[in-house]
Amino acid sequence: MAFDNEFVEEESFAELFAASEKEQQSTNRVVEGEIVEIQEDENKALVGVGDKLEGIISLDEIKDENGELKYGVGDKLKVMITGYYNERPKISHKKVLEQEKIIEFINEHKDDYEDLVIEGTVVKKNRGGYVIESDNMQFFMPRSLAAFKEGDNVIGRKIRAQVIKIDPEENSVVVSRRKLFNEERKRKKEIIDRLMQEDTIVEGVVKKITSYGMFVDVGGVDGLVHYNEISYKGPVNPAKLYKEGDTVIVKAINYDKEKRHLSLSIKAVQPDPWEEVENELDEGDAITVTVSNIENYGAFVDLGNDIEGFLHISEISWDKNVKNPADYLNVGDQIDVEVIEINPKTHKLRVSLKALQPKPFEEFVKNYHEGDVVEGEITSLTDFGAFVRIGQVEGLLHNQDVSWEKGAKAKDLFNVGDKVEVKIAKINEPEEKISLNRKVLLESPLEKFAKEHKVNDIVKGKIRDIKDFGVFVTLEDGVDALIRDEDLAPLNKDELQKDQEIEAVISQIDTKRDRLRLSVKKLDYIKSKALLDELNEEDTSNSLGELIKEKIK
Repeated sequence: MAFDNEFVEEESFAELFAASEKEQQSTNRVVEGEIVEIQEDENKALVGVGDKLEGIISLDEIKDENGELKYGVGDKLKVMITGYYNERPKISHKKVLEQEKIIEFINEHKDDYEDLVIEGTVVKKNRGGYVIESDNMQFFMPRSLAAFKEGDNVIGRKIRAQVIKIDPEENSVVVSRRKLFNEERKRKKEIIDRLMQEDTIVEGVVKKITSYGMFVDVGGVDGLVHYNEISYKGPVNPAKLYKEGDTVIVKAINYDKEKRHLSLSIKAVQPDPWEEVENELDEGDAITVTVSNIENYGAFVDLGNDIEGFLHISEISWDKNVKNPADYLNVGDQIDVEVIEINPKTHKLRVSLKALQPKPFEEFVKNYHEGDVVEGEITSLTDFGAFVRIGQVEGLLHNQDVSWEKGAKAKDLFNVGDKVEVKIAKINEPEEKISLNRKVLLESPLEKFAKEHKVNDIVKGKIRDIKDFGVFVTLEDGVDALIRDEDLAPLNKDELQKDQEIEAVISQIDTKRDRLRLSVKKLDYIKSKALLDELNEEDTSNSLGELIKEKIK
């Protein structure tokens, strides 16, 4: 049998192995011995081997699997003399059994061992290589054929190696780990080259299932079927469909030479159902599907042809407060949905359940109108107001429309879930927005003020703000009034200051538009007229000028 160049030294392998086993004066002779004494406390037996010589053997060599001694004093057994120590023979019964097994192994395989592979454990290292023990037999592996990294501690390591030489005369078997690697690499390359040919479909066996896919053995080479390559539905859990040992039909789709990773696909063997979808479905079509899986963010639906669509949580209901799809759907439910997106290239199909339901805003405008007073429920509070649900839609109650109290905020007055009576102030159909007002249903400070005051009443207040067009004055109970520039005379606007007290007469009360106007000018006129009336009733003998001077002292 011919070998590669790396095996040119094979003729010396047996010699190296033999030399490693004859370190003393060993002859490896097998003789029949007789047990003359058993010393259990020292775990040994004395065995006579002829010439009035006794060897020592460990009791572990003559015990059965249950730990019971197989021999007693006077029993004969074969032992191998492996050497001498202080003229006492070194003997072993175990080596006799090993030799018998190795002879049986050699007789069985000496004519046909080209592809024979053994599995064993590295038990010893000597100057020529390593001793591998397998099935109570020892094999020799030269250092040059071990393929171990320098410095590796390999004693006790389990390995696989290929038989490269059997020597019946020396009762030795030489193995090579390096040759096995080369043979396996060559065989794997042939398998992968065949798999990577176009349209090659093979049968494989599932070896291991993981969270990201499963490893499949295809003729001695392991490949990964990623969970994306199992079904056209998309990522699936392989453990729900397969178990280790199952047979699957696969196709190789990629091989990374650098990483030596083979990628396989199950779905590539099957007809692509997306071609059918692309030909028969359009966006806007209504179809019946089955709910196959429910997640927090939506539900997956089965179209019945190994394709799944996705129903996002926002497409389940027109209700914007859907928290969990499981509150609306159950696995196995058959529902009618509308196709809202088809992308055969990315294998993406999205559907909508709410698209086939009446649109709440359209129902709202049929039943409600601007000016209607309704009761709603507060669904959320923000810095700028509150959202109030009326039926299945929400309207905005802005802070400025919550209360007549200045600076009042909805979040300080209400809690989510509170019932509140509001007036529909505006319906914006193009933008589907609803504006609400609560304060118009409450008595305004001006309405309360108007019950106790009338036009031409004289009032006092403090200047709250000075504007280009006039002055805002705060009266009792927080009522605001405006004095326009033209009504300030005879006061000088430039001399006025905030919080300065000012007296004026009511010139206008408009509760519908929440307006109150004051006038200093009219007050001055009223006071002047009252003065003249008083003067007319006085004695007219005095001059008018003198009377006026007296009145204004």
